[in-house]
This record gives sequence, C-alpha cells and structure tokens, in this order.
Amino acid sequence: MIPTLTTERLTMRAPRLSDFDTYAEFRASDRASFVGGPNTRREAWQQICAIAGQWALRGYGRWLVADRETDAPLGVVGIHHPEEWPEAEIGWSMFAAGEGRGLAQEAALASRRYAYETLGRTTIISLIDPANTRSVALGRRMGCRPDGTFEHEVFGTMHVWRHPGPGEATTTETA
Repeated sequence: MIPTLTTERLTMRAPRLSDFDTYAEFRASDRASFVGGPNTRREAWQQICAIAGQWALRGYGRWLVADRETDAPLGVVGIHHPEEWPEAEIGWSMFAAGEGRGLAQEAALASRRYAYETLGRTTIISLIDPANTRSVALGRRMGCRPDGTFEHEVFGTMHVWRHPGPGEATTTETA
C-alpha cells in the first residue's frame, strides 16, 4: 500500500521493524527538537506506526528514506498531514548519517513530484520553525516562498513556505 520511490541515491519506502532502532535513536536525540522531540522509545514507536497509518487513512504520507545501495535508514521525508495542520506539507527529518549530503532535498523533490504527478495536487506547503535555519535554507533552495504563519499549540509559530506549483519551473528540479 505504501509505494516505493527511487532517486539517484535513495530508496523511499515503507518503514520496517529493522529501521526502528535508528528511528528511535533519532527521536530520542536533540536532533528531533524541531519535530516534537526528544521522545521516549515508546513515543517513537507510536510515531513510526503513525507514519504507516497516515498512508492507510489519507492515501499518502511519509517514507522511510534509505540508502539505495545499503538500505541503511537515513531519514523520514514525505507528505505529512496531521489532523490539525492547515493543509498537507512536505516534511523532512534526516538522521545523522543522512545529513549534509543533499539527501533531504533529493527526497523532498521526489515527494513534491509525487504530490503533483501522482496525487494531482496543485499546491503544497512546508511548515518550518523559523529557528530551524537549515530547513529554511532547504525550503529556499527548493524554490519555496514565505506564505504566512501557522500557530500550533505544541510547536508554536511555524512559518508557511509555499512550494512552486506543478507548472512553475525551478532550478532545483534536477537536484
């Protein structure tokens, strides 16, 4: 039910039980601070189950991003849409082994293509904490434009970044 996508360096697939230790380690670290962490192992289990569950409920969701050659888990990227979100967003969280190599952008661009070409969406956002400078920079590299704010009871003020629509050419599409 969760499709597998491949990019030049990545396999974007359903999470597996074998991914859980790496996922839980990420969720327990300060690296997860912009996505509601750090979290306990029990909370991480609920969150990885929610990744699969959103596919069942909405028909789209996030993928576990793995190295295409080794299948090592590198992050979670895809179309995130909790009930309280204003609309679907492309979200990205890279584990330590996946950071700093352009992999978040590669996976986010594949997610955006999926949203437009497979799901038929005409617009999509990313919600980014303004203090998360690396994610702000990634949004800019992907051609996103500021489009207001969203107040969340747990995450506080998040900036809305609107992705270029399916007909808008950007220089990032080949990334």
